[in-house]
Amino acid sequence: MIIKKFQGKSEADAVESAKKELGNNVVIMNVRSVKRKGLFSFLMPQLTEVTVALEDEPERIQAAKKEPASPAPEPASRREAAPLVPARADHLLPGEGILIDDNTPLKDISLKGEERRDNNAIEEKLDSLQTLLEQQLVKPDEVKAEPVEEEKESELERFMKLLYNTMLDNEVSEQYANQIIDEIEKTNKPNMPFDYVLANIYQKMILKFEKPVVIQPAEKGPRVVFFVGPTGVGKTTTIAKIASRFRVEEGKKVVLFTTDTYRIAAAEQLRTYANIMEVPFRVIYSEDELKQSLEEFKDYDFVLVDTAGHSHKNEAQKEIMNGFLHALEGIAEKEVFLVLSATTKYRDLVIIADSYSAMTKYNLIFTKVDETMTLGNLLNIKLYTGASMSYVTYGQNVPDDIEDFNPQKTVKQLLGGKKS
Repeated sequence: MIIKKFQGKSEADAVESAKKELGNNVVIMNVRSVKRKGLFSFLMPQLTEVTVALEDEPERIQAAKKEPASPAPEPASRREAAPLVPARADHLLPGEGILIDDNTPLKDISLKGEERRDNNAIEEKLDSLQTLLEQQLVKPDEVKAEPVEEEKESELERFMKLLYNTMLDNEVSEQYANQIIDEIEKTNKPNMPFDYVLANIYQKMILKFEKPVVIQPAEKGPRVVFFVGPTGVGKTTTIAKIASRFRVEEGKKVVLFTTDTYRIAAAEQLRTYANIMEVPFRVIYSEDELKQSLEEFKDYDFVLVDTAGHSHKNEAQKEIMNGFLHALEGIAEKEVFLVLSATTKYRDLVIIADSYSAMTKYNLIFTKVDETMTLGNLLNIKLYTGASMSYVTYGQNVPDDIEDFNPQKTVKQLLGGKKS
């Protein structure tokens, strides 16, 4: 009798592997769950192991003597890892400031790193983040002069787990945190130095945010910019900050429109800002009026349009909003910016994003980043929607409390660095 064990993601997978090797006459003797082995096993689901039996057949016995059994597949964590390069042809080697490409052997990179790497480069880039993480991982009296290979792997595993938990503490969605860790696993080699791992995950997260998209002048005529989003997130104040930047700092010709005829206070607030900046202001009641007003200000650089916040359940308001957003198709160059609060729960942000995604493409502005200690939702919504990040605001002061989105600063905070 042949008795053998097979593993798979599920019982069906394990049984299928058994039948492929031993035939369809196998008898299942036992089924149990087993933990994965390897560096990142703590992030992966358990495997299912089945023990099967098969009565020996003369032909099988002869074949077994002639052909050695195939070796068991090597665990994923011990397979040869890909070179330590992000998903781009060229990038900065962590801590060195030199460009490498996909054809550069890892051995050559390591040699250059030993000769040229500045020990403080990562600390400077991440504001002492690496030192902070290592202090949490290894106490001074626990460090040995020559740790064995297993201990090094254990420390790296703990380091990765700490980074993973830090992302969760900063309210990065578990789905995206697992995705990032999985991508890092594919590029890490056993006993990789902490600074290489840290710089790798830092670079990958920055690449996920991508380059921010900010408002630019139109090639011809005014650039029409719609600001949409729920009530109470600071749309009107954000518009005033952007308008002031264009009007005061860049000397551009700006006009302010509002289609929010539901809240008199919102229209009056924007009118006040317009008076202070000495720019025109109009209340827009219909799509035709929007077109007529645009013709009146066709020589301006920017037309910034405030809109009414609406509930995702209010179909009438959504229909009106959709009409305004598409009224200028083929008439003027336009952009739409979805304004969200960094303090809103992720589940609610998803509902809001879906509501506006059904109407139009948009870029993202996050407000109130000074009112929360966790910025995970910035990454969550960026990855969920695929929209470009644009601006963040951090106070009520006009025009000061706004800046172009800075992916480096945000990623540093998501990985446990100090908030700037």
